[in-house]
Amino acid sequence: MDEPPRYRAVLEEVAPRLRRLRAEHGLTLAALSEATGISRSTLSRLESGQRRPSLELLLPLADAYDVPLDDLVGAPEVGDPRVRMKPRTLPSGDTFVPLTRSPGPLQAYKFIITDRGSEPQFRTHEGYEWLYVLDGRLRLLLADHDLVLGPGEAAEWDTRLPHWFTSADGRPVEVLSLFGRQGERMHVRAKPRS
Repeated sequence: MDEPPRYRAVLEEVAPRLRRLRAEHGLTLAALSEATGISRSTLSRLESGQRRPSLELLLPLADAYDVPLDDLVGAPEVGDPRVRMKPRTLPSGDTFVPLTRSPGPLQAYKFIITDRGSEPQFRTHEGYEWLYVLDGRLRLLLADHDLVLGPGEAAEWDTRLPHWFTSADGRPVEVLSLFGRQGERMHVRAKPRS
């Protein structure tokens, strides 16, 4: 059975998208084969468009690249294109919404941070983070610094420094977060020239 033209166009874009993702991740076909359990020849045929993608092949690839399946196949958006992702709740009670659809070095999130208590649980990990407070008051412990940020204030730091944050007054705090997994920093322009 022949697929409708709109599906054909989506399927034709899968091969170059798979090649691009493998190149972005710096993987060889052999390394990707080992990570996914898919043979090198099958991966090669998928990337050249000689093999039709199937769910059984795309799911392990989406997992290996750490991207949603929709991003992997470039599924057409349905409904309002501004509505990106569904909110997710973390074990801490915080809620976050991913704002970045494409996999890339910088990711954007909106967080609603709850009161995590007064006993800090410091974390360190690779990356660089920038937080901007939209609403509420955020307490940020960053190495030896104890800061309280209000609406319109921002902080940025290398996430290899011990850090922890919570609501400063027990009420939820809304923040925007930009996070670079490999330490990518945001480029902030100073005031424009007069």
